[in-house]
Parts: sequence; C-alpha cells; structure tokens
Amino acid sequence: MDRRQFLTRAAATTAGATVLTAGAARTADAAAASGATAVLPVPAQPAGLRPAGRDFAKVGGDLGNKNYSTLRQISRHNVNRLGGAWHTQLEGGSTAQYQECTVVAQDGVLYVQTTQQNVFAVDGKTGAIIWKTAIGSPDATTDMRGVGLGQGMVFSTSGANIVYALDQKTGKIVWQTPLLNEPQNGLQPGTLAAAVVYFDGLVYVGMNGSVVGARGHAYALDAATGKVAWTFWSCPGPGEYGNDTWAGSSWQSGGAVPWIHPAIDPDLGLVYWTFGNPYPRTDGSTREGTNLFANSLVALDAKTGVRRWHFQSVHHDLWDCDNVMAPVLADLEIEGRIRKVVVYGSKAGMFYILDRVTGEPVHGAEERPVPQDPRQLTWPTQPFPGGEPFVPEQFPSYRDATRPVPFYPAGPIFTPFWDRPTIIFPGAVGGGNWAYDSFSLDTGYVYVGYSLIDTDYANARGGLGSTGRPLGEYMAGGLAAVDPRTNTVVWRKPNKWWLSLGTGVLSTAGRLLFQGRPDGTLVAMDDATGDELWSWQCGAGANTCPIAYEVDGEQYVAIFAGGEWEPIGPATPYGDNLWAFKLDGTVPPAPTPAPPPNRNPITAPPVTGTTASNTVTLGRIWNPATHSPGGTENTVSPNAMAPQALTVPVGTTVTFVNPAGNTYNHGAASFFDNEFDTGTLAPGQSATHTFTKAGEYFYNDPAFPQSTGKIVVQ
Repeated sequence: MDRRQFLTRAAATTAGATVLTAGAARTADAAAASGATAVLPVPAQPAGLRPAGRDFAKVGGDLGNKNYSTLRQISRHNVNRLGGAWHTQLEGGSTAQYQECTVVAQDGVLYVQTTQQNVFAVDGKTGAIIWKTAIGSPDATTDMRGVGLGQGMVFSTSGANIVYALDQKTGKIVWQTPLLNEPQNGLQPGTLAAAVVYFDGLVYVGMNGSVVGARGHAYALDAATGKVAWTFWSCPGPGEYGNDTWAGSSWQSGGAVPWIHPAIDPDLGLVYWTFGNPYPRTDGSTREGTNLFANSLVALDAKTGVRRWHFQSVHHDLWDCDNVMAPVLADLEIEGRIRKVVVYGSKAGMFYILDRVTGEPVHGAEERPVPQDPRQLTWPTQPFPGGEPFVPEQFPSYRDATRPVPFYPAGPIFTPFWDRPTIIFPGAVGGGNWAYDSFSLDTGYVYVGYSLIDTDYANARGGLGSTGRPLGEYMAGGLAAVDPRTNTVVWRKPNKWWLSLGTGVLSTAGRLLFQGRPDGTLVAMDDATGDELWSWQCGAGANTCPIAYEVDGEQYVAIFAGGEWEPIGPATPYGDNLWAFKLDGTVPPAPTPAPPPNRNPITAPPVTGTTASNTVTLGRIWNPATHSPGGTENTVSPNAMAPQALTVPVGTTVTFVNPAGNTYNHGAASFFDNEFDTGTLAPGQSATHTFTKAGEYFYNDPAFPQSTGKIVVQ
C-alpha cells in the first residue's frame, strides 16, 4: 500500500461507524476557506470535567485536559485591542535555559516553575513576584512542564527526582519525597519531567527516560504526606499482565515511559495515562512481541493504580511513533447517543478515539497488514482508526517540508528498516510532541498542532545515521481542527514553523484559539476557520501552552515564553518571559529575537575556501586540528564530508572528491536547490561545479544520504 492509498483508502466500518477518506478533509478545507461552517452542538459535560473559567488551576485547564476556557470577554470581535498587561522576567532576563512549564492560575495568582528549578507565585494582575522557592540546583536542570495545585499546596518536581509540596501562600516546603534515582539493570533511571496532576488527595507524576532504557513507571503520592500510594510499571514484570509481550528479560529496560501528564475522569474513578515508545527505540531485534504497554493508552484505577483496560496504537514500535499528546476527555453526541470518549494521538499522525469506560474504538479500528522484516521481528499488523489522519496529504504552502530527500529507502507508514535511515510516509508524520491539544465546547473540534520533523525519517537500527529529518531539510508544521465525532479533519492551517515540544493550543468561549510559535509570536485565531486575527512578539520562543484567567472581573491571557531545546532540530530563542495580556493593555511587545531557522541546520563552523583549496572530501570527517580531512572512511555520520560547511565567493569552482583510500562510492547532490549533482563517484574520482550566484546550497551523499553538507556562496 503506497502513500496515496494510505491517505485515501477508507478504513473498515466497524461497530456502525461512518468512515470518511482524505477527500473529506479537502472538502472541509474548501468550506472553511469560503467561510462556511457547520458546527454541531456539544452536550453538557460532566460536573467533574467542568472546563476552566475564572481559574485555570491545572495544566490542561481541567481534569479532562480540554485546554478550554469559558471566559468570553476577549473575543474574535475585539481581540485587536489585546495588549500587554504586564511582562515579568522570572530569572532576571536570563537566556541561559529554555523553558517548558505551562502556567496555572488560581484566585488571581499564577504558579510556574523555571528550568533553573525555581517555583514562583506571581500576582496575576500586576506581574509582581509574591514568592520564589528554589527546589534544586540551577545547574541540574529539569524539563518540568507544570505544577499541580491542591489542599493549599503547590506540587512540583526537581531534577534530582524529588517531588515537592510547597505551601501555596508562602512557598515554604511542606514535604519532599525522593523517588527512584538508582540505575535499573545498569541503565539510568530517567527523570521526573511531565506536569504534575492533583486529584482527590493524590498527586500523579510520571518518570521519563526511555531514551536511556529506563523502565517506565507512573506514581501516585499521598498529597498530605508525600508517601507513595501506588506505582504502575509500564513494562510488566513476571506474573503481571502483558509480561509475555516482551521476549526474555527485555522488559527490564523496555522504556515505555509516560512523557506527558494524564487525564482523570472523577465519575469513573479512572486515570488515563499514555506511555511512549519501547527501548531500544529503533531496534526491535531483541524485544520480540507487541511490547505492552509501550505506545499505549492505559486506564488505571485512580485510587489503586490497577489496570482496567488498555489500547495499543503501535505494536512493536520501531519508528518512535510514541504517544506524546496529553489525552483529552469529552462527552460527545455520536450517532444519536452520548458517548464518553478519550481522544489521544501519537506521532503516527492519527487520533484514536476510545470509549472511556471500555477502551473500544468509537469509530472502529482495523488491524491492517504492514510491511515486514524478520530481522526486526516486526508485528504483522497495525491498528488504523476509522476516520483519517490529522496530518496533511500535502502541505500546500511549504511543499519542501514534505518532499522526500532523494536516495533514502522509502515506504508507507510502518515500513521497517535495518541498517539505514528510511523515509516513512505520509510525509507529514509527527503530531505535537509533548504538546497539549484543545477541545472547544463551542465547535466540538479538537485542535492539534503538528510538526514535520519528528518521525517520518526513521533512525537506522541502533541509532546509526540520521536523527529526525535530515540536515538541511525544511521544517514546518501546522494546526488542524478535527471533528472527533467522525475523526475527520475540518480544516488545516500550514505554518512555516514546526509546532512541537509543548506548543499547546487554548480555545475560549470568545471563539478564539491561542497558540505560540517558535519565533516568539503568540497568535490568536478564529476557532471556526483558523484565520489569524492578532499576534504578539514575546521575545523568546513561545513553546508552552497559553492559558486564560480572570481577576477582578477582567480577563487575561498568559504564556511563559522561554524557548525550547529541540533535540532533532534547531533550538528556539531562550528567555524567561512571563506575559499577561488584557484588552487595552499598554505594555509594548518585546524586541524580536533572532528567529530559529526553518531548515534543520548544519551547525559545524564554516571553513572558508581559498583559491588554492576549494575541495570537499567525501566519506571523511573534518579534522579541525589539522584543518583537513582525517581518519578513515565514514559511512554513518551526518557530517561525513570534509569540510561539512564550506564558504566561497561567487564564481568559485568547488571540487568534490572521493579519495582513493575509500572503499565505497560517494557523491554530492544538491537535493532541494537543484544546483549541482556530481553523480556517483568511485574511489579516486572527482567532479567540479562552479557557483555563479549567492546562496546556501545543501547537498547529501547519494550512497549514504544521512551525510549532509552545505556550500555557502557569498
């Protein structure tokens, strides 16, 4: 099944569900463009899942992670009047660290933690710091994504894997509980990183670290004492349900960590937690089986941690298609009856919409045969939910972001690989990574940001070769509105920036969507069409989720803009900018920072060519000590050309040479700019090209395409 077949073939109609194809999305795109909307009413939500209003006291807004606010003072009719209410730099203007923490608000006070491991209480009306508490060394950074509030305390975590409870009024430490911090089976244990959730006397927190083989686990702690109430291990041990889905002892280092915070249904007494990819991430040869509960949504008893049901979206994952979006809970009218659903997505670019009580797919799910490789012990089928992917078939405004780099092995989604990176279609795989979707009670749509850099270029087995999208390739993203009642796309809005790593969406009763961008802008959009209505420069990457709250009858929107470390692309501008906005606010925007590149950058220092030497040696790595190619032939590194970055003036002739000492053929082809192509060069052969116009020309090696270089012509 090729890429187009995957995107246009209707999924099986299961359990009476109506299944649409990708053509429905194109029709919906056109309808949105013409201003036509057909919004169906949303039923009243359960009292326990009431959305945020005056307060936004939890990351996600409510226990169901809807990221929706009932406040309507700021609306699409007056959002052009929105201005800065106040701006506070929490760490004194430091740009040393990125920031991932989404703000929460209660009774007019904002609570937030910096990566420097300081927790703050901030006056929501003035921006004045009420208290600040250090809970760890600023040098031992942690990827904290949000604090929890409950019982008059603020719950947070430190990089030393300690859970803290702070007095909400004073910031004084009430208790602290160290959690697992010893190596497991000789591997590092991972870190506490996801947002903390409080519910009914318990504090829920997850342990990350599948990139180092940490065996994933989720905790519930007694909020009054800090004592661990229960632990759920996502790679089951002997005698536990699911242990037989791991070969031998592979469960001991199976990963499957909870990258993101859970959702909770108070009426059902269930906590819904998503667990990530297995370990090793891209080598399945040692972990035969489906590898539960990797790539799964698991419904756990909120009080005991006992598994009630699970759904696995990717069996025996090889592609890093893990679940990295916070699950969303909503009650919807589907086919004439009210259904309690949980919506969760993965980097496979699809939503899985399940019954909250039973775990059954509301729109059905078909186990389809997928390509196989016995060396990877691939699972014969994968589940395809009814409906359609939320990632685009094409990306009209930024086609380069989905155009495959030549020379890579390629195949449809779930194509296995062995010793080389492989292109996996569709070309826009990658849901919001560690991101927060939004469910609007006005439209009934789920709004999801997506990125085009995360997983569509799978790593080679064992991590050799490319990580994420190849160097030099364009990176982009977008925002999609999905109707969960049919699991079909209503509209999409492409964007030149990748929208990932915490870039969440807020919807409001004012019929607005708020979302930050990596270049530092916060934008407001019409929730019916996605059209941009307002933007603001925050001075650093706006990668966290915006929130709304009210003080003294006045509505505010806030965001913590501090940039984001991007492990598979360029980092966004760092900072410590906590912003609040209100109608007719007078604080001006921040200065515009240098934007991150929208091509995956080559960061090697450029070597300046000379008249005597404008040569690039292929299959070798640059030795800065000798200012020349060094060592022996290299076929796996992204920088296996020497120099990787060469700067020359217009009119220069550059020679590309495959040295006689190499074993394999090499070459250099300008894959996006179509400027030059040396063809395949055998050892001892060379080719030349004269550059007649200024520009930055990326190229890769046709024989080993993960190796990427660039010529900068000035």
